[in-house]
This record gives sequence, structure tokens and C-alpha cells, in this order.
Amino acid sequence: MYQNFKHRAYFRSAGLLALLIVASTATAQEKSPLFYGVQFEQLEYRWGNDTDVLAWDGDALVGTDDLKLRFQSEGEYSIKESAFETLESQILVQRPISSFFDVKAGVRIDNPRGSDRVYGVLGVQGLAPQWFEVDADLFLSNKSDFSARLDVEYELLITNRIILTPSAEVNFAFSEDRDIMVGSGLGKTELGVRLSYDLVDRSIAPYIGIHYERLFGSTKKLARAENESDDEFFIVAGVRVRF
Repeated sequence: MYQNFKHRAYFRSAGLLALLIVASTATAQEKSPLFYGVQFEQLEYRWGNDTDVLAWDGDALVGTDDLKLRFQSEGEYSIKESAFETLESQILVQRPISSFFDVKAGVRIDNPRGSDRVYGVLGVQGLAPQWFEVDADLFLSNKSDFSARLDVEYELLITNRIILTPSAEVNFAFSEDRDIMVGSGLGKTELGVRLSYDLVDRSIAPYIGIHYERLFGSTKKLARAENESDDEFFIVAGVRVRF
């Protein structure tokens, strides 16, 4: 019951934050026009050795050049177990801090195996030199555990329509959370390469590729204790959608 109360408190805070942003956005609209959009960078089926997975990584935003409200969702659904392996949602406020980077803050809600988790989020997102897309976040959970994530992606244009996109994600925890099988230190990395073809002005782009996940350190030991795999390789096929 106490956990539910804490979750409701987080949601009320997120709702208040959204109301403040809507009010601020209305004021900012006098200076810059309001825009909105929806995109799925990944919407794919993954064929693996032990199980197949449906996976997605998408977001929706509304705001101006000066202030945005963003909702992000990503998850993995195991076909073999008919259950979510991961399910993560974020509500974020985003503002520019330079010509190429935004700062963001908000709330993240996870429904992993085991207990649910709610996090405060603080991070930066933008384009690094050589046009690398960088997303770096620091998280503080409702169990007072700190963790961090770095996500880097690069789009290599082979032709105007054919694009090769390598990506890497690194997850690091500053303390252990056994209830969700997260150990301290370097926990999980994800590497991928996807080859896409733009059909409609980069709005719809089917792709194929490979995806690799690996656990490390204490997180790896916790997974093995539960007889779960510590590394997985997938062939993927999906579509990137942007509106």
C-alpha cells in the first residue's frame, strides 16, 4: 500500500509538471510556433536463439523551440513467455542549452520483472561532433538507487535513401537492486547495426539488422542465479516511423 502511495505521488508530481509546462508553452508560443510529432526509432521483431522478441523505442512531443514536453516509451515483449521483459515510460521536460544540445528532466516508470520502479530523470540529448546522436541520463529510483545510461547512435548515408545506423547503449548502476536483478557497476550493454531504406521522405523506413545484448559483473551473476542468459544475439526486421 505504501508503494502504491509513492507511485501515486510520483504521478501527481508528473501531472503538475505537465500542467506547468502546458502553461509555459502557451506563453512561449507568442515567440515561437507550437509543433508536435511522433516517432519510433525502433519498431521491430527480433529472432533470437532462445526466444523471439517484439521491441520498440518511440516518443511523442509537443512544444516550441524553447520548451518541449516529451513522452518516451520503450519495451521488449517475449514471444516465448508471452510477457514483457522490459517496459519503460518517461515524461520529460526539455529545453535547449546550446545550438546542439538540450537538457531534460522528468519521471521514469519501469515495470520490469519483479517490483516496479519509479525514477527521477536528469539528462542531456543532442548532436556531438561528427554528428553522433548522444543521449545521457542519470536516474534516482524510489529506492534511492542511482544509475546512469549512455546511448549513442550514428547515421551513415550510403545513398540518399539507404542508411546504415550503428548504435550502442551502456547501463551503469551505482548500487545494487536485487529485486529487479540489477547489480552495482557496469550492468548491461546493447549493440546494434540496422540498414534502412527511406520510402517516404524519411517518414517511413523499413530496415533489417542485428542486435546484441550482454550483461556484466554483479548483474551477470544475478541473472545466472535465476538461470537466465547473460548474452543474446538477434536478427531484426522492423520499420522506423516519423510523423
